[in-house]
Amino acid sequence: MNRQCPYALDPSGADIHGEAAHLHRQGTATQVVLPGGVTGWVISGSETIRRLLVDPRVSKDAYRHWPAWIDGEIGAEWPLAIWVSVQNMITAYGAEHTRLRKPVVATFTARRVARMLPRIEQVADELLDRLAASPPGETVDLRAAFAHDLPTRIVFELFGIPPQSWAPLHRIIKGFFDTAITAEDAQANAELLYVTMTELLAHRREHPGDDMTTALINTRDEGDGSRLSEKELIDNLILLFTAGYETSVNLICTVVYELLRNPDQLELLRTGRAAWDDAVEEALRLEPPATYALMRFAVEDIEMEDGVVIPKGAPIVVSFASAGRDPAVHGPDADRFDITRPTRGEHLSFGFGTHYCLGASLARMECGVGLKRLFERFPDLSLAVRPEEMRKVESFISNGLQELPVRLGTARGPGGARAVAGP
Repeated sequence: MNRQCPYALDPSGADIHGEAAHLHRQGTATQVVLPGGVTGWVISGSETIRRLLVDPRVSKDAYRHWPAWIDGEIGAEWPLAIWVSVQNMITAYGAEHTRLRKPVVATFTARRVARMLPRIEQVADELLDRLAASPPGETVDLRAAFAHDLPTRIVFELFGIPPQSWAPLHRIIKGFFDTAITAEDAQANAELLYVTMTELLAHRREHPGDDMTTALINTRDEGDGSRLSEKELIDNLILLFTAGYETSVNLICTVVYELLRNPDQLELLRTGRAAWDDAVEEALRLEPPATYALMRFAVEDIEMEDGVVIPKGAPIVVSFASAGRDPAVHGPDADRFDITRPTRGEHLSFGFGTHYCLGASLARMECGVGLKRLFERFPDLSLAVRPEEMRKVESFISNGLQELPVRLGTARGPGGARAVAGP
């Protein structure tokens, strides 16, 4: 039962929330056209998405359940091919998902994440010290100087990526999330990504360390190869790198931006009437760092609650943006930033079910620590441009700001205890 013509998603993500609201009004499942002319279905609404994410009739494995990919009708030339061609725990289905996720869970433990707290604090303070040395009155891009560098350094150190590989990986992963680039550029970027990852694995095999990459290599090399193939090892690492810092960069920027343009909310934090964790959760709800989740596939015909049928083999895209602002869950003011909102934690920004993000606790820790320290060091922090001048990243997947221009104001010492020379 198809009640509407396919809606063409905007590859640039120029109006993410307007688009999500429009699709949500059409129903729980709306037929859309993805970049590159691929037809699929967007799923909207918090409760519908929760049910679908644990439905065994929904797969993430294009090699098993997407006929157009299996038959070669759609291949590496598709601009979004990297999102389905990788074979890792996030694109696996059933027992394969369990097999690919298990070694990552075994290495990415809660204890390993907890041990990173002192290093997160140290890196945050180093970055803030550098900001404090900025010329007085200078406009600073807080995304580049803080929001980007904090999670990037933590994730790259966690995975033992040598500093000489940081800049190339930054450029590659930026292209990974740019859904408005040409098919040729997207394919070249994917090829460069595999070359870079192969070089990284060779480096880590020659120079092992106490890091996630070495641990996953050992899982691969010390067994008979049945647990992780070489491609699966690389693809799991691609997933962990890209998800590990792009989303955190977006999240930190969102919280800072929303607090600076909602001073009443910032005052709640400064007076102890709300916690930094509250601000992080509300930002995750209001502006999910990833707007859409690509891609899932119908294992069989799926009839939705409003009568629409998603046919077997059809691609499925989940709208996290619609879930976060669903008025049925968050009320008629779901578009408003309110860190005291009772439902602030009822979002799906880290997924749901078996594909729930393993790095959620690390992302929350990075953001909470970084934000608290930032506002302690720079209590007079303010936006350097009007809100309507802010530019979003050109992507319908990644949801963030291209820049975050701010004026720092007077810098204080670590912890905000004493005033020091500064802007």
